[in-house]
Amino acid sequence: MRSTGPVRRIGRLFMATTATAAAGAITALGLAAAPAAAAPAGTTAARPGDACTAADLGTRHPYIKTTEVSPTITHFKGWYVTEGTTGQQTVSTDTTTVIAVSVGLNDTIETSFAVEALSNVKATVGLDVKLEYTSTSEESNSVTWNLTQPGYYGFYKGTKKVTGTYGSLNCNRAQQDDGSWALKWTEGPGSGSFTTFTTLEEGAVRCQDSVPADSIMARAQALLDCGSAAAKADHPAGAVAPTAKQKLDRPAPHPAPTAGTPAEQPTATGHSTRAALDCSAEAYKIAVPGKPLSWGAPLLADDGVRLRPSSIFSAHLDNWRLCNVTEQDGVLEASLWNWGNGGCATVAEQNASTERAVLMTVPCAEDDLQRFYIYRDVPGSPKIGVQNKYTGSMMGYDRYADGEFIRQYSSGRQDGTGTFDLTAV
Repeated sequence: MRSTGPVRRIGRLFMATTATAAAGAITALGLAAAPAAAAPAGTTAARPGDACTAADLGTRHPYIKTTEVSPTITHFKGWYVTEGTTGQQTVSTDTTTVIAVSVGLNDTIETSFAVEALSNVKATVGLDVKLEYTSTSEESNSVTWNLTQPGYYGFYKGTKKVTGTYGSLNCNRAQQDDGSWALKWTEGPGSGSFTTFTTLEEGAVRCQDSVPADSIMARAQALLDCGSAAAKADHPAGAVAPTAKQKLDRPAPHPAPTAGTPAEQPTATGHSTRAALDCSAEAYKIAVPGKPLSWGAPLLADDGVRLRPSSIFSAHLDNWRLCNVTEQDGVLEASLWNWGNGGCATVAEQNASTERAVLMTVPCAEDDLQRFYIYRDVPGSPKIGVQNKYTGSMMGYDRYADGEFIRQYSSGRQDGTGTFDLTAV
């Protein structure tokens, strides 16, 4: 490990205090002025610029940036009905479009962040959309309908496909026009696209039927390709061979859902080489505010970071240095090197998409799984929230207890247990 002159000043900046918050620009780790109270966040979904509190530093929320609703036919079959064959018909349709629920590249929708994102979509578009993983291909393709007149029918199932983009909001300090500081929801790393859909509807429609424009039924009627020779020809009762347009709309094979990491996240690399880090000379504790337990690194490689009491017997396992520190838009990014075991904090690659995965330490490497964003309270307060760069999840713990693991939570811990104190040793 090595320290350079500019980085060595990080610790002194953390401990500095000044008379007012307006005493110049605050540098990378400056915690400089008296705390300012933030207004409580509203009960509605957070939006960029809304007020948040110190308890929100360890949380993360999605917000919906764009939405698009499009009626979509998922199953279809052309069917000809002659005199004497009217009445109730049950038809097995062909799959035309497969819609799968997803947030980013994660189709499992098992994390609180993904569920909250889809709930926000539901509120935004005012439709009862799917909030868990499912696919239209899992629906029965059978359609039963009562036909009262002969003719060329399209039996269909369809839905309203809802797509769009989302952003990620984190609580962080922001300087006001008058020089004071406040905590606000700001757009952080972690954006992507989503897909979901409403309940499937089914029916049968003819070319000559009058239907609402841009409806699911209208989309089915368009698939009949009413101007084609196949549509105009007489047929025996029963299924009609697909028209050229219907063949064109057939879907490509749909890949099985995966539990991959979100598309917006950086790429993880192997741990084969040790990175040369520029670390602060000062060490810090990452502690539970107002309580004695803090992050303690493990001695054993297969153990995780736990809440531990700090004492003369801690062997520096409770001491962390911030390395390769950068800052963008007021958010710090750093590797967390442990003085006691010489490893860097990380989420194991095989557990990157797992909710409540345990924070570990491994040999330091150039790896985004070992990089963390640090969100800070107003200057003068040591409170922070910690987010893994690769997974996007916030660090927290299930309960306050000696030996409790530090874990990742996609939306953080909403009870405030993801907010920590970063204090110089």
